[in-house]
Amino acid sequence: MQARRVPHRILHRVAFACLVAMLPSLACAGETVARVRVAFDSEGVVSTRAEGRADGAAGRHVTADDPVRIASISKLVVAIAAMRLVEEGELELDADVSPLLGWRLRHPRFPDAPITLRLLLSHRSGLTDAAGYYATPLGGRLKDILDDPKAWDADHAPGTFFRYTNLNFPLVATIMERATGERFDRLMDRLVLAPLRIKACYNWESCDATTAARAVVLYREGKPVRDDHHGGKPACSVVVAEGEDCDLARWKAGDNGALFSPQGGLRISANGLAKIGRMLLNRGEVDGMRLLRPGSVAALTQPVWTYTGDNGVTHEEDEGGSDASAKAFFCRYGLAVQTLATPSPACGDDPFGDGVPRVGHAGNAYGLLSGLWLDMENGTGVAYFATGIDTVRPGAHSAFSRVEETLASGTEPSGAE
Repeated sequence: MQARRVPHRILHRVAFACLVAMLPSLACAGETVARVRVAFDSEGVVSTRAEGRADGAAGRHVTADDPVRIASISKLVVAIAAMRLVEEGELELDADVSPLLGWRLRHPRFPDAPITLRLLLSHRSGLTDAAGYYATPLGGRLKDILDDPKAWDADHAPGTFFRYTNLNFPLVATIMERATGERFDRLMDRLVLAPLRIKACYNWESCDATTAARAVVLYREGKPVRDDHHGGKPACSVVVAEGEDCDLARWKAGDNGALFSPQGGLRISANGLAKIGRMLLNRGEVDGMRLLRPGSVAALTQPVWTYTGDNGVTHEEDEGGSDASAKAFFCRYGLAVQTLATPSPACGDDPFGDGVPRVGHAGNAYGLLSGLWLDMENGTGVAYFATGIDTVRPGAHSAFSRVEETLASGTEPSGAE
């Protein structure tokens, strides 16, 4: 469950006085626990707002430097790393990925259609999440999920249809491991996080103890559901089968790209997200360090799919469906990058409400909503997240929730949200 929401749920507005007085038992359960918003331009951070608690039991206030499980924005960061490997000649966007995998990856109903990295990154591979995507344990093989017919869209050939599918990204991670021989979490650190000097990691294993001690706890119904590690690192950061140990020496390159949750497991701060945003605003360079070529940034952010009414599913099915009368959430998509404000009456993809075609990604999982959005033309951006969200009130003017509209614009609405 990584990116979208059921549009008719109800969200209660942050009551800051309640947050300040929050008891260890989270007596204010049902209210948003924390909100952080960082606005930036190509040169640096412009404004920061942080409210609430990173850890209710410890009474620790949230800051813009605290790492949080950012959900599906993780996919965008994976795509940045994949493009670095494309630049290095380790991967190709439009080649059949089967030779790298070491086995033939094909849609069972369309066996003549090769599946490429570009199709996987843009959710046009023909895969679905119906067979699962994240619980493949240490020592297991992702291929076992892909061998299940439920993993495939029975009605659409690869390249012909958009369906937002988390499973695409464990497969991308598997391909990256096969190409390099490196474990995915370490590879992400080498390719993106360390060069940008961002203290972040996928599933905690590669984070240091100081970073892990600042973890933002995620809550549902007032109870911690992720990252309640009491100031330490988790004893095991990956899924293991019952009765098995958590010895990562059992890892094998390219067997299980789901292990470190590439689809949603990035722990990163709002300031870390802002630095990634600044790098993209500057066409691949930030603070004197070039991470990507301008052409690679263009490849990421240019839509390769635009909704025409019948060529894709416009919400995340993993969230349990969507109101058929609701406007489309996904209307334009590149390589793990969504473009907002599509000029179509069918589309509700403009949480800012100003018609500006920003690029970036949203996240939604375990009571968290998040966003990273960039106005490439004007060189501005915003990164945000909110935690403790049990129910979501629909937006006033978009298919996004009301809290996302508030965090996107940076303005508080009058009255309760």
